[in-house]
Amino acid sequence: MKNEENILQQRNIKPTAMRLLVVEKLLKQQYAISHKELAEQFENADNVTLFRTLKTFLEHKLIHTIDDGSGVIKYALCQSGCNCDLSELHTHFYCTECKHTFCLNETEIPNIKVPQNFKLYGANLVLKGKCDKCNK
Repeated sequence: MKNEENILQQRNIKPTAMRLLVVEKLLKQQYAISHKELAEQFENADNVTLFRTLKTFLEHKLIHTIDDGSGVIKYALCQSGCNCDLSELHTHFYCTECKHTFCLNETEIPNIKVPQNFKLYGANLVLKGKCDKCNK
């Protein structure tokens, strides 16, 4: 779990047993995951501890949330060096068949101009369709 410890330490997060396990699970994910889906991967996980772990990861910008329109917030690891600034935001792809949400890290959200005196804090762009596995 040395890699997981390094990931937490880079974000100034104290490496507790639960935090290490959650990072390990998130590293293995190919798509964004909900709190419920993550909790199902642990036999005896305390939901409050898991929620607090995710909250800590969000505060330290280790993960980001995705509202893909499914009604459930999903979580994904940020790339190394990401600070979740507007310039680093990326699009997401929601597969309408398997219901998985993927980060499209190479596809940036286009620069959007807002009216004068408006302050933009975030943006969410979700593309919808079939992923490569469901499209076969």
